[in-house]
Amino acid sequence: MHAPSQPGSTQSSNAATPSPPAPSAGTMAPPLYRRMACWLYEGMLMFGVVFIAGYLFGTLTQTRHALDNRHALQAFLFVVFGIYFVWFWSRGHTLAMKTWHIRVVDSQGRAISQWRALLRYLLSWLWFLPPLAAYAAGIPVLATLLLLTLWVIFWALASYLHPQRQFWHDALAGTRLVHHELPPRPRKNK
Repeated sequence: MHAPSQPGSTQSSNAATPSPPAPSAGTMAPPLYRRMACWLYEGMLMFGVVFIAGYLFGTLTQTRHALDNRHALQAFLFVVFGIYFVWFWSRGHTLAMKTWHIRVVDSQGRAISQWRALLRYLLSWLWFLPPLAAYAAGIPVLATLLLLTLWVIFWALASYLHPQRQFWHDALAGTRLVHHELPPRPRKNK
């Protein structure tokens, strides 16, 4: 039995549990189309990183054929990508993220440490792990590419299941993507 409401009381007597607060605009992830556009732009920028790292690896190892030392090159690129992303994420954003006004922060909104950036890098491979495992298991290349496409779409849309629309690798790493607008530059007086 409920206690009678007193005059002037604004509390509802039939509310059993308070509802959780709605996520604020500052904690919500940028829209999915912006994050995926940033993701694609990042992929294009990575061609330059792959080219320079591949050239460096080929020169240092005196590799004459592209299939020679293939696994060593893949491991080298994995490390180079890790250095690239950890360094930029620990400073808040990559060039692609800066272009799309996205910043990576921890759960309190602060810049992430290099260790957390490393964890985020390792967990971000969830975007590619199932298709890579399928390819390693001997599934044909075209089927693997189809699986990659479907998996990326699934993984991106799965962010709608997160209360703040964050990607799940961010939730697992304790990071989040937020909208970040740079302040306007002051005008120079002539």
